[in-house]
Amino acid sequence: MYRSIGHIYAQVIDDRAGKTLVSASSNDGKTKESLKGRWKTFSAAKVVGKIIAERAKAAGIQKVVFDRGGYKYHGRVKALA
Repeated sequence: MYRSIGHIYAQVIDDRAGKTLVSASSNDGKTKESLKGRWKTFSAAKVVGKIIAERAKAAGIQKVVFDRGGYKYHGRVKALA
């Protein structure tokens, strides 16, 4: 996961193959539609977390390891997880 001042990004990566399996971000079209009229940072993290989970399940992924990218586990990082 990566967070910037205005957006948050998440990917499910296969480290052995070095490929991204699924991804989602607050800059994504589907996420932007579901965030209309809401505060974008915390709400976006929740929505991105739900979308990445849906996409991972659709791809047949059952288990992941959460790498918070060095960020403290609170706020938007916690909401995404």
